[in-house]
Amino acid sequence: QVQLQESGPGLVKPSQTLSLTCTVSGGSITTTYYYWAWIRQPPGKGLEWMGTIAWDGSTYYSPSLKSHTSISRDTSKNQFFLQLSSVTPEDTAVYYCAGGPVRSVSLINEYDYWGQGTQVTVSS
Repeated sequence: QVQLQESGPGLVKPSQTLSLTCTVSGGSITTTYYYWAWIRQPPGKGLEWMGTIAWDGSTYYSPSLKSHTSISRDTSKNQFFLQLSSVTPEDTAVYYCAGGPVRSVSLINEYDYWGQGTQVTVSS
């Protein structure tokens, strides 16, 4: 059974960079045709797809976030990472990592495996 676990600071100051790690167990992030995503849910709002890294290292980003989002990975540790730069209070959300053999990387409900989510608050 594939399991995902998010980790990172719960509080980030405005203008700083938010950095999160997703550790995957029970499966490899290099499994062919598997995709690994970051998804967030601001308070009172729906889920928002932020971006995805594929089994081959290719990356895909939401157009609205592309300018300040970066997703990378460490295959030796079976982890992938999110960096969101120049954060504002509007970036306050529960951040999820998710994965699976999706047909379209931006379709949130196609991801089979999810972490439990981690709350990140942007505040001075």
